[in-house]
Amino acid sequence: MLTQQRKKLLLDRLATDGRIIAKDVSRELALSEDTIRRDLRELAADGLLQRVHGGALPASPTVANLAARRSMAREEKQRLGRKAATLISRQQRVFIDGGTTHLELVRALPLELSLTVITHSPTIAAALEPHQAVDVILIGGTLFRHSMVAVGAAALDQIQRLHIDVAFIGLTGLHPKEGGTTGDYEEAAIKRAVIARAAETVALMTQEKLGAVSAYMVSSVKDLASAVVPREADLKGFARTGIELIRA
Repeated sequence: MLTQQRKKLLLDRLATDGRIIAKDVSRELALSEDTIRRDLRELAADGLLQRVHGGALPASPTVANLAARRSMAREEKQRLGRKAATLISRQQRVFIDGGTTHLELVRALPLELSLTVITHSPTIAAALEPHQAVDVILIGGTLFRHSMVAVGAAALDQIQRLHIDVAFIGLTGLHPKEGGTTGDYEEAAIKRAVIARAAETVALMTQEKLGAVSAYMVSSVKDLASAVVPREADLKGFARTGIELIRA
C-alpha cells in the first residue's frame, strides 16, 4: 500500500472511530508499527490529527490564528454566547477568557447587569466599555498575540491571588477521556491557574472542538462544572463524565 493510501485510510479511520490505535492498524495492514507511527507523525505535522500514546485522536481546527477564527461558526458562537450570558448573576466575580466565542458572551450581557469581570484579554476588556455597571479587572503580563491574552509569570501571580465565582474558559478541544486541551504551553498554564481559583468553571465549546485534542492539557472533564454546547452536537461520549452539558 502506498504512503498516501495509508494516510487516507488512517484519516478515514479517525473520522469513523474517533481514534487510531497504531498496534491494531499495523496488525490489520500487516505493516510494522514504526511505519504507522511515521505516517501519524507526518499527519500530525500537517495538523490533521493529534498524536497520543499508542495512536492518535482528532486534532482541533481551532488553533488557527485569530483572524481565521473570527470567521468560524459565527452563528454557533452567538448561540453559545447568549446561553452562557444567562448563567451569570448580578454581583458575581466572573473570569472571561479571551477568544471569539467569549466575545459573543460579552456582547450578550445586559447593559444594566452589575458584576465584576476579570480577564487577561484586552479585547474582552475593551468590549465591556459600554457596560457601565461592570467593574473590569485586567490581568497583565506578556501578550500572547495568537489569542490576544496575557500569559507568563506576572499573569499567573495575579490570578493566584483571586477568588472567582464562575470562570468561562476557552479550550481548543474537549475529549471525554483526554479532557480539556489547548494549543499553547503558556496559555494552558494560565487556564489551569484560573480553574484552580474558580468556584465553578464553564467551557464554551463549538462543535468542531468536541472530541478533539490539542497538544497541552488544561483540565480533566471532571474539573469543569459544565459546558455550553451546540444543540445539534453528538454528545454520546460524554454521557458518563459527570459534566453538565447545556445545549444552546
